Amino acid sequence: MTKSSSGSISTPSSAVTIFAPAKVNLILRILDRRADGFHNLWSLMQTVGLEDEIAIQCSPHHADIKLQCDSLSLSTDQTNLVYRAAAAVLQHSGLKVGVEIALIKRIPMGAGLGGGSSDAAATIIGLNRLLNLGWSVMKMAQVGQMLGSDVPFFFFAPSATVTGRGEQVNAIRVTGSRWVVLVNPGFPVETKWAYQQLSATRSVVQPLSDTHARLGRAIHLSWEQVIDVAENDFETPVFNAHPVLRELKQQLLTEGAEVALLSGSGATIFGVFKNEAGAQQARARFQTNPQLKVFVVPAGSGPLICKS
Repeated sequence: MTKSSSGSISTPSSAVTIFAPAKVNLILRILDRRADGFHNLWSLMQTVGLEDEIAIQCSPHHADIKLQCDSLSLSTDQTNLVYRAAAAVLQHSGLKVGVEIALIKRIPMGAGLGGGSSDAAATIIGLNRLLNLGWSVMKMAQVGQMLGSDVPFFFFAPSATVTGRGEQVNAIRVTGSRWVVLVNPGFPVETKWAYQQLSATRSVVQPLSDTHARLGRAIHLSWEQVIDVAENDFETPVFNAHPVLRELKQQLLTEGAEVALLSGSGATIFGVFKNEAGAQQARARFQTNPQLKVFVVPAGSGPLICKS
C-alpha cells in the first residue's frame, strides 16, 4: 500500500512513498524446461506484511536516476532492480525526468521473499502515479516482466496463481486470515544454483496435479484448501545442501504451524499460524539464535496502489 502527496511533476516536492511487501510461495511447482532455457512454473503466491519502503521524487536539477539505499550491501547502480525499473519506465514513457529514489530495506536479500521484485513493481507503480502516465495494471506488468519473473505478480497482489515463467498471473482471493512466521537463516540461496540442483537430483518431472489445476481455476480459496496441498519442489535439493533449513521447518511445525515451507528457492522458511498469539509464541522459540532473522507478520498486505 502507498501514501503519496499530490502536486505537479515539475516541482521538487512532488513525491510518493510506496511500501513493497514480501511474498511467500504457498505452492511452488517447477515443471518442464522451456525452449528458451527457462522452466515453466506453477505457483500460488501470497504477500505478507514485511515491507520495504521506497520514496520517489522528481528533481528539476538533473535528468538522471539517483538511488540511495540504507543497506550498504546493496548496489545502487544500474544493476539494482529499482534503478532498472525506473529506467524502464522512463524509456517506455519517452520522458526525460530527473528521479531521486530512497530505498529502505527490511526484507532480507537472497531469501526467497521476492524483495527485489516487489521493489521493482513498487517503483513502476510509484512512477506511474508520479508522472501521471495512466498506465493500466497490464501495461505495468508487461514492463515489469522484462525485469524478472516474480515482478508481474506484485501488480495483482495480495494473492495470485502464477504460471509460465511468471508472466501469466491470475489474481485469486484467499479467504480468512492467517499469521506468518518468517525464519531467515542469515545466509542466501542463489536461485540459479537451486535450479541446477533441482535438475541434477530429480529423474522425472511430475506433472501438475489435478488438485492444483483446480485451484488455479478458482476465484477464491480458503486457507484450509491451500494448506492441504501446500508444497515446494525446491525443498528436497535445497534441504539436502542446507540441513539446517529442514530443521527450521520441523521446528515451526512442532511449534504449531499449520504448514511450514521453504519460500521460493530459499533460504527463508515460513510457517502459517491461525492467529498472532500462536505466531508470537513460535517466534520466541527462535529468539535465542542470533544468526536467525525472525519476523511475525499478517498474511496479505493488500494491493500495491497509490492513494492521494
